[in-house]
Amino acid sequence: MKNVILVAVLLIFASCKDAKQSESKPIEDSTKVETGLASQQHPGKKIMETECYMCHNPKASESSMIAPPMIAIKKFYKDSNTTKDSFTQALMLWINDPEAPSKMPMAQEKFGKMPYLPYSEETVKLIAEYMYDYDLEKPKWFDAHYEKEHGNGVSELNTNEIEKSEIDNADIGLGYALATKATLGKNLMKAINKNGTVAAIEFCNTKALKLTDSMSVMKNAIIKRVSDKPRNPQNKANDEELGYIAYFKKAITSGIEIKPIVQTTNAEINFYYPITTNTMCLQCHGMPNEEVKIETLETLKKLYPSDQAMGYNVNEVRGIWAINFDEEKVR
Repeated sequence: MKNVILVAVLLIFASCKDAKQSESKPIEDSTKVETGLASQQHPGKKIMETECYMCHNPKASESSMIAPPMIAIKKFYKDSNTTKDSFTQALMLWINDPEAPSKMPMAQEKFGKMPYLPYSEETVKLIAEYMYDYDLEKPKWFDAHYEKEHGNGVSELNTNEIEKSEIDNADIGLGYALATKATLGKNLMKAINKNGTVAAIEFCNTKALKLTDSMSVMKNAIIKRVSDKPRNPQNKANDEELGYIAYFKKAITSGIEIKPIVQTTNAEINFYYPITTNTMCLQCHGMPNEEVKIETLETLKKLYPSDQAMGYNVNEVRGIWAINFDEEKVR
């Protein structure tokens, strides 16, 4: 019998429970509470999570990273003498001119140069302000990695380490999704850096499904990316998957915290998680003749004559990860 973990219901009960607990507990440090609330409400946080976490996700394993985590960028671009203005200007130079000298040469050698992304000055300023003023989420592996590479921890940053939790099926599914995303992302970045957006389309056309299938074999799972508006007909969502896509769309529009949906049937696990758009995605998935340039459109029409995957804006659900695995084989 299926046990469907409905995220919306869980959130409602969790919020009620948290509300009751908060009424019975005194606030010991109002300054910390106010700072935490300001951090959550700062517009730069949402922009950073939408635009940057595609490559700089702090929840990804070290081997799955395709770019350094944001905390590492903060560590190298800010010290005790760095003003907010100089920090912002340095980030702006790095983002707007990938050929400019980087303060992270080891990361650049490992991951390659970041492709140019057409962010507005205001967008970069908001991201930089949030990074400068607030604690950033830190990967579990970061301290050990930094100690090994640089011989100095980062405790002076007073960062919020991701809480250790027991590995469950949602964690496993998310790990598979992020690992596959990293494999696709690394190859996509290479194609963009080498020959631009058109080369990225050609990569997706010939290699994306093969790489996803190879990750399925490696993880002993069935890993799919499906959509209600597929570019490749092989990525078309079925009726059940369409329901989850619709749910995630409503959740993001409503501002609900996004968590995976997990179905359990005996030891068989089905995992679902949204694929959302950011500015880089819009080069191929945005509005025709606006974000999607004429040369890109011509290539898309040639390689994907039945393409439906355009017309998106930032932070919209373009599809979902649909992953099936056997619980007993990963325990």
